[in-house]
Amino acid sequence: MSSAAGGIALKHTIPVIDRMMDVLGQLERQAEGVTIRELTKRLSLPRTTVYRILNTLQQHDVVRRDDGGGYHLGHRLLSMASQVSTKMHEIDLAAIGQPFLDRLASEVGEGIKLSVIDDQGIMVLAAAAGRREYALTVVPGQRMPIHAGAAGKLLLAHLSPDRQAHWLATPLVAFTPRTITDPKRLKSEMAKIRRLGWAQDKGESAPSIQAYAAPVFSKDGRMVAALSIPFLAGTTPHRMEEIRIAAIDAARAMSAAIPA
Repeated sequence: MSSAAGGIALKHTIPVIDRMMDVLGQLERQAEGVTIRELTKRLSLPRTTVYRILNTLQQHDVVRRDDGGGYHLGHRLLSMASQVSTKMHEIDLAAIGQPFLDRLASEVGEGIKLSVIDDQGIMVLAAAAGRREYALTVVPGQRMPIHAGAAGKLLLAHLSPDRQAHWLATPLVAFTPRTITDPKRLKSEMAKIRRLGWAQDKGESAPSIQAYAAPVFSKDGRMVAALSIPFLAGTTPHRMEEIRIAAIDAARAMSAAIPA
């Protein structure tokens, strides 16, 4: 861009948004969090300006403040990112899947979620609220552990061997006594999942939460998402089987609706 063109472009920008983006850029580079004092020094901005920007962004869940006074990027950004298509022809899974999630939530009464995998792990792409009392709440943009939970294990099981090896080489944190943290056991679990065609969470990410997940496939046979139904531990075996079958049927119906 020429200097003249650059000057014209700058005349049509909004300074406060430029400063807001500078603040977000600092938070993006500092995963451990940044205080107002640090931001004021790094950006050479008045403390009141930085405070007002952060306070506004916090109201919209774009940033969050930890107990030590450090600011981090907020969950709203994950939700927004889930709506971004990197290619014009990319399938809008959230839009395709939402009617299926809503219908399933109405039928079974539990919260439903559609999850995908990216370079950072598992992310909830779309969700539907449950209608039953005590139904678990799921929110688009949430990040989930890749090795603990039905959706995560299912997506991991369908990765290529090299990508599986990458994730198995990372530290596998134990969230509950049921979390599988041994890579060999997890590989065995993935083989079982591929054989069955669905995955189960028996309280691996939280002691009181279980789930079933079923795969959503594109027309060329690639697994593109996991449809899962979390529910409270203590659910009767009959009810659990109803949930498992419902997840499988809904995932198949959504797969059939994905365009070629």
